[in-house]
Amino acid sequence: MRQIYNLNTKWAFSKEATSVPATMPEKWYWVTLPHTWNDIDGQDGGNDLYRGTAYYAKKVSKVDLPKADQYYLEFNGANSSAKVYINGKNVASHDGGYSTWRVNITEELTDETLIVVEVDNAANQTVYPQMADFTFYGGLYRNVNIIAVNDSHFDLDYYGGPGIAVTPEIDGADATVKVDVYLTNAKAGQELMYTLKDAEGKVVAADKVGADETSVTFRIKNAHLWHGRKDPYLYTADVCLVDNGTTIDNVSTRFGCRSYEIDPNRGFILNGEEYPLRGVSRHQDRWGIGNALLPEHHDEDMDLICEVGATTIRLAHYQHDQYFYDLCDERGMVIWAEIPYISNHMPTGRENTISQMKELVIQNYNHPSIVVWGLSNEISMQGSSDDLIDNHKVLNDLVHEMDKTRLTTMAIVSMCPIDDPYIQVPDTVSWNHYFGWYGGDVADNGPWFDNFHAKYPNLPVGCSEYGCEALNWHTSDPKQGDYTEEYQAYYHEELIKQLFTRKYLWATHVWNMFDFGADSRNEGGENGQNHKGLVTFDRKYKKDSFYAYKAWLSDDPFVHLCGKRYVDRVEDVTKVTVYSNLPEVELFANGVSLGKVKAEDHFFYFNVPNKGETTLVAVAGDFKDEGHIRKVDTFNEDYRLKEQGAILNWFDVTEIEGHLSINSRLDEIMKTPAGMAIFGEFMGAMMGGGDVAAQAQGMTSDMLKMLGSFTILRLIGMLPKQEGAPAVTKEQLLAINAKLNEIPMA
Repeated sequence: MRQIYNLNTKWAFSKEATSVPATMPEKWYWVTLPHTWNDIDGQDGGNDLYRGTAYYAKKVSKVDLPKADQYYLEFNGANSSAKVYINGKNVASHDGGYSTWRVNITEELTDETLIVVEVDNAANQTVYPQMADFTFYGGLYRNVNIIAVNDSHFDLDYYGGPGIAVTPEIDGADATVKVDVYLTNAKAGQELMYTLKDAEGKVVAADKVGADETSVTFRIKNAHLWHGRKDPYLYTADVCLVDNGTTIDNVSTRFGCRSYEIDPNRGFILNGEEYPLRGVSRHQDRWGIGNALLPEHHDEDMDLICEVGATTIRLAHYQHDQYFYDLCDERGMVIWAEIPYISNHMPTGRENTISQMKELVIQNYNHPSIVVWGLSNEISMQGSSDDLIDNHKVLNDLVHEMDKTRLTTMAIVSMCPIDDPYIQVPDTVSWNHYFGWYGGDVADNGPWFDNFHAKYPNLPVGCSEYGCEALNWHTSDPKQGDYTEEYQAYYHEELIKQLFTRKYLWATHVWNMFDFGADSRNEGGENGQNHKGLVTFDRKYKKDSFYAYKAWLSDDPFVHLCGKRYVDRVEDVTKVTVYSNLPEVELFANGVSLGKVKAEDHFFYFNVPNKGETTLVAVAGDFKDEGHIRKVDTFNEDYRLKEQGAILNWFDVTEIEGHLSINSRLDEIMKTPAGMAIFGEFMGAMMGGGDVAAQAQGMTSDMLKMLGSFTILRLIGMLPKQEGAPAVTKEQLLAINAKLNEIPMA
């Protein structure tokens, strides 16, 4: 029987070493896996994380290993490229940081074996990802094992797969279940014992055949269907390799019996029932931990996603831990799984997209939670090309050849023209839109999808990303780009109403469930993170927007009083928002009822007199939530964003009523020839030359509309620094502001 020997403890680690050691190092650091070397510098901003080579070393005594004929070294995640050395000999290499891979080390094992793993997350032009809005944490950040097996065993060599593939198909009330296994060194006379069990462990089908019959089909009468969160029922397939009556190896996997379709008008349909996919995207990292997660971290993430009421998760932008896919099966989440083919198409990276896709599909084929394979994300950010389109066709054909039961999809960057031919490659599409945050207006989202649906009525369309950032900043007058919790709540209220009421959207995924590491980001007042999460990076605080979704998606009754962190308020009458999935909310101020409000959209608004200290209590049914406000004469500056490293904040800018300023929206400035000339001259200098005004005139109307809601000040703060371009100064910004102050608004 195979045995798995975990190797997570007592690895020596070094970023300073320059070569593979011949003996066990004495002066390296001791670490326990999972481990990343970017848990701090990958989350503190400045885009200065260490991206390069590091080494892990471990001595293994053969006497400690299970007795076996063959030994495989298994890595569940080494980011992003790795080489394995056994007693100084290079025995394997792997490119791709998010999947399982193995190497047979039987011939290299000695009584005392030195294992050295060279891991590299440096930039290159062949391994994805290389450009994206998240941190590429380096390290051995998932489990490392030795798998000890008989000479005859279920396959361990083919793209890190489990050696078993289960394909259920619904046939009326029954299910036919095809079980394929893959053997290495099978011998004459050996047998395979197939067993299917239900969730209670009862055998529902079994067969014993010769080892040459590696594909067997069973029929389950009155199959119990896997039905998402309503009923995530799982069966188990177990196959044993038997030699002379003794089991010498076995594989086991859970599976679910379900059918689904994605209809361009009705959305997602599970087991013949319309089953709206409304959920979130998830990155795998955490504050102070990076991507080196433990099972309890995955458990907490899943609990929070279930609490918000999601029915689907987009597991972005790479293959996630098998432990989390298992949780998705158990908890009934419908999953989008994808490879990190993202942002920047590299003609030299095609083979890596193929190998990562093979690993994704082969390793995750048995998970009933997965319904679509994602080909790419925002890959046309720098434009489309024939090579990009062909790469997608190759991937799409590959997936359909490997898996005839699932569909393909991809996430498309907002500014991509809707008639770009690469959009027609997959079975379904989804768009990443941030109207109301990066540009445009919140009201643009629903109509945009209506327009796409009208033009391509037979192509299922969804929204794969939408969101805006929020930190612990607060205001009673929320505005796009202010990073306040109040604007994020308003934004999601509007998006919920627009997206959830359009049945044809096959799936919607909030970006993101959790704040996550993005070391290149220096905005929002807390560098190194993307703060679009409904929950903070440390998972300790659920933002108000979390409860907006819970009100729409969860059946567990609750009431939530928004703005608990926004205590000091200037206005005499202040707006207070309450979220609940109950039909009516009553609000009390210092024990006095301010009335009852009904709201079909689950969003309840109250105007509250603001005098002295006020205790607010929201009541819905048997549920209560409490908060406090306090009347102050001047605005509490602790609530106002002050960008770290910013030359100017918006409130430092002189504004003249009826005239332009650097706080004016770009679309307002571009309406005036004088404003356009000033902006073009300044931006041309910032970007290292070029007629920006002329470029702006050549932009598509969609692009201009998207960028139009940026203020110049915010746009400048978000532009990447161009090599050789001079740094912008406070004096320059004040000078352009003075010029704009002289120009009346059109």
